Amino acid sequence: MRAALERRLNNTWYGEAPPGVLLKLMERLYRYSSARARSRSLANCAPDLVAKPIVVVGNLTAGGSGKTPLVISLCELARECGLRAGVISRGYGRSGKGHIVVSRQHTAKDVGDEPLLIARRTGVPVVVDASRERAARALFKDKVDIIISDDGLQRLSLPRMLEFCLVDSQRGFGNGHLLPAGPLREPISRLKSVDFVVHHLADEIAASDMGDYRMHLKAGPMHQLDGDETRSLDEVKEDAAPIFAVAGIARPGRFFEMLTAMGLHAGTRAFPDHHRYQKSDFDNAPPGSMILMTEKDAVKCRGRGLSNAWYMPVDAVLHDSFKKTIMQRFRELVPKPKSESGAPDG
Repeated sequence: MRAALERRLNNTWYGEAPPGVLLKLMERLYRYSSARARSRSLANCAPDLVAKPIVVVGNLTAGGSGKTPLVISLCELARECGLRAGVISRGYGRSGKGHIVVSRQHTAKDVGDEPLLIARRTGVPVVVDASRERAARALFKDKVDIIISDDGLQRLSLPRMLEFCLVDSQRGFGNGHLLPAGPLREPISRLKSVDFVVHHLADEIAASDMGDYRMHLKAGPMHQLDGDETRSLDEVKEDAAPIFAVAGIARPGRFFEMLTAMGLHAGTRAFPDHHRYQKSDFDNAPPGSMILMTEKDAVKCRGRGLSNAWYMPVDAVLHDSFKKTIMQRFRELVPKPKSESGAPDG
């Protein structure tokens, strides 16, 4: 039922179907309630976190736009600056709302699929909590230099010194309506107040025609789901086994299109974002096929006895000048401590 509802809404948000009277009425209610929530959020801004090095990565539209790969990339850039980064998240899709420091032993059900993926990929401390402010306090107590919030652009009770807003170049802002008549969480005018509007582009060729604040995803080697083997793209093509691709992400089509662009022709099955997999979800895989999934799906599918199952990690590729700009801003947020002589250490 959830998948059917998503299809209907997407047809309205990004297709030709206009929003009906009921959706427009609900949009008016959303506009009113979100404005009140925004005022309350600003009034309750955590004073102890003001002027702290907190970076928020979010978007204006419901659903994913590439936040997780960008968060991972920002963690790596912070490391290049000599900074210890930490990540905070609400942990969407987990079974509880409590405060958890994510470890490799946790499951996606415990902490959410995206925080688990970030923790495993980056090795930085990741905290999930219904209160992002409480999560931030815990990380600063743990002596991190800079905090990156995975989502939270609309949570203005969380102070921030930098904002990144991702825009899906293929989908844009759909019909331009607010939820639920359209995909927007906030009016498009909100872009004027963020520091970086990052255009998530389909590929490197498209990226060459855009400005510096751009991003595209680059696929890495395939990794065995329940093992240590890796396979290159050429090895997968030489194997010539049929491929059954699954994706339970905000835009499964983006993953399937990437495989096609790589020359991999696969049977596909899409699931709703944050889908909790069962082994029966793979019953339609042709005998002897290679099951291929995203890294986000992989953190929920390990240990389910899937044979010949692999996942394909992706990395955010940023323009070189954009990376330099980000690193400069990070250094400004966390200046080096001064020695007794007054000069910066180092």
